[in-house]
Amino acid sequence: MKTMIYSVFALMLSASVLTACSDEKFSGDPAKDWNGTATFFASTDAAGFGTFYTPAVGRVGDPMPFYDQKSGDFKVLYLQEFINNMTYRFHPIWAVSTKDGANYESLGELLAYGANDYQQDAALGTGCAYEKDGTYYIYYTGHNGNCKNREVVMRATSTDFKTWAKDELWTLNGPDFGYSGNDFRDPQIFVADDNLYHMVISTYPNGGGDPCFAEFKSSDLKNWEHVGRIRMIWDRMLECPDIFKMGNYWYIVFSESYRANWSRKVKYMVASTYEDLKSCLNDGPKWAPDGHEGVLDSRSLYAAKTASNGTDRYIWGWCPFRSGSDIHEKNTNVGAGDGNEPNWSGALVCHKIIQHSDGTLTLGAVPAMATKYNQTVDLKVMESNGYNNGTLSGDGAYVLYNRLGTANHISFTVKTSNNLDKFGVSFVRGTDSKKYYTMVVNPEGEDGRGRKVNFEQEGEEGKGFIDAADGYWFERPADNTYNIDIYTDNSVIVMYINDTVCYTQRIYGIQKNCWSINNYGGSITVSDVKVTQQ
Repeated sequence: MKTMIYSVFALMLSASVLTACSDEKFSGDPAKDWNGTATFFASTDAAGFGTFYTPAVGRVGDPMPFYDQKSGDFKVLYLQEFINNMTYRFHPIWAVSTKDGANYESLGELLAYGANDYQQDAALGTGCAYEKDGTYYIYYTGHNGNCKNREVVMRATSTDFKTWAKDELWTLNGPDFGYSGNDFRDPQIFVADDNLYHMVISTYPNGGGDPCFAEFKSSDLKNWEHVGRIRMIWDRMLECPDIFKMGNYWYIVFSESYRANWSRKVKYMVASTYEDLKSCLNDGPKWAPDGHEGVLDSRSLYAAKTASNGTDRYIWGWCPFRSGSDIHEKNTNVGAGDGNEPNWSGALVCHKIIQHSDGTLTLGAVPAMATKYNQTVDLKVMESNGYNNGTLSGDGAYVLYNRLGTANHISFTVKTSNNLDKFGVSFVRGTDSKKYYTMVVNPEGEDGRGRKVNFEQEGEEGKGFIDAADGYWFERPADNTYNIDIYTDNSVIVMYINDTVCYTQRIYGIQKNCWSINNYGGSITVSDVKVTQQ
């Protein structure tokens, strides 16, 4: 079966998606001086996301990135989530291309889901793409509860990345190798120390037991030999595995699906060899020595995988949407807390992987982001309390700045006066707001050695700390200086601190509302505040 990548429908969608969101006009009284006001405005997302890619129809699920040597760009395959899926047939594989992780071109549909409810790949699941000797391969999950095995690994091939042929006669079936037929998914291919292709698959032992990876190897990407099992962490299913070598270190990146309010995050482990990496799981967990317990971002980045062009390595995941549309009445900006799980699928978010000398990893801004957000806008103080010439003093001190656009780059530096000072950045905040949303850099531990980014709904009607939406522990800067970069695209927002911290979140109503920098006791000095837009 062959599927043409470009359909008229797909091209129409991509044209609407990739239109820049440049209309900054506000609804309401056209004579009103919006730039001179600071009251709350009920803004909504634009139809297209210009940086954190979201298709015009539906959302992005489970990215599968790889670097295409033939065309010199990254191809990011993903599971296309429609608003209303059929019962058995869903998640065709679509793709975008990008050279820099900040600008995308839609490639439309690569692989369609099955033609009827009884085909093994009636629904498609996560996998990976690879190229060898001019042939592209997609290894993916065929998912269908109507079949003998609910999940099997399947593949398709192409010579031009446009027309794909499913290999209907080839599958990997879990029970043939002692694994579950219900959970046998998320295949990922890499080249190991033996110079052979290896594939790991997330699964369970047949008959029960803790989850594990099934490992296979191949010399040609066509014929696969079973190698054995790799343990996972305790009883937790590790989804969307990605194994790669970077410099002198081996890494596994995975999404921990354990549904506890402190879990369900993208994590990693590191070792000096591939065999040692496997022992991190088999004998582990052995976390990297950075105090993060492997965590790379908040719960608002999931199913993330990486790809490298030989110089830089980037990671792509999805930031979940929130249910509802009214940002206050339905509390959609706090819907991921209070024991509720984030929704599945959303916007495509890309970070650059930063490798430190000890092998530890953090996530930073994609360099092309700063280039893309290059239009400086005037910054105006709309209201303040306890603010004097760059210094915020006392609990409740803040400085409120003028309205943001649809896509913004906010940068500033904070210097705290002592090791226990606490500060935050608020969004969707107006002079009349009874609740607004804040990313708080919070002291951790009695000595203030640690910090963590918390998510809070502040204001007289706010809920305060939102459970399950916080970040991860990191070490306080020795000089108490925080260099902060924040990128927004409609409701998706990412904050980076000192190349050490990455925090992704979804906050509806950022655009066309004011924002503030806040202090909570003691004093902080704020400098070099700048806002640029596309």
